Amino acid sequence: MSYQYTAIGDSLTTGFGALPGNGFVPVYRSMAEGRLRSNVVSTNLGVNGLTTAGLEQRLRGNPVYRQALQGAELITLSIGGNDLIRAAKSTAGQRDPSRVLRRALEECKQNFAEIMTTLQQLKSGSREPYIIRIVGLYNPYPQMSQATEWVQQFNRYASQYSNRICGFASIYSEFSGNERGLLSIDHLHPNGRGYRVIADRLNALGYGMLG
Repeated sequence: MSYQYTAIGDSLTTGFGALPGNGFVPVYRSMAEGRLRSNVVSTNLGVNGLTTAGLEQRLRGNPVYRQALQGAELITLSIGGNDLIRAAKSTAGQRDPSRVLRRALEECKQNFAEIMTTLQQLKSGSREPYIIRIVGLYNPYPQMSQATEWVQQFNRYASQYSNRICGFASIYSEFSGNERGLLSIDHLHPNGRGYRVIADRLNALGYGMLG
C-alpha cells in the first residue's frame, strides 16, 4: 500500500529559502511515512509567487493539477502570503494602507473559498479516504500592524474549513517573535528550521481516516 501526496501552493510549498530536501513537503512526507507505516509518493506542484487567484485558475483549468489532486489521498495547501506581500508593496509611501489591504484581504478570502470548493468538487467522486491540510500564514512584516491584522484575519477565515477531512495547521504563534531564527536571509521565507516547524504542525494534526 502506498499513498499519493499532492502539495499545491506558493513558495512555501516549493521550499524556497531552504536547502534541497529541507522544505516542509519532503520533511512532512517522511513524517507521514513514519506515521502511516507505508510508502508516500509526493507530487510537488508549488509555484514561487503564486497568489490565491493564480492557484484558483490552475485548479479550474490545468489538467496536471486536477489529475494529481483527484488521485491524492493526502493534500497540502499553502497560499495567501503573496496576496499580502503584493498588497503591502503596493502601499509603499501611502500614509494609510488599510483600505488597500482590506480590499486585498476580501479578494484573497473569496479566492480561497473558490479553491476549497474546487478541491471538494475534484474529490467528490473519490472512493479512497483522503485528507486536506491547510498551512496557515505567519507574518513576514511583523513591524507592520496592519499586516499582523491581515494575517490573523486570514487565518481565522481559513481555519473555519476544519472538519474531519480538512485540518488547519496554525504556525503564526511559532513564528511570531522568532523570525530571526526561523526565516531565511531574505526575511520572508522560512529556513530549514522554519520549514520543520511547519511540517511538525502538519504532522501533529494526525492522518484522520488514513490511519
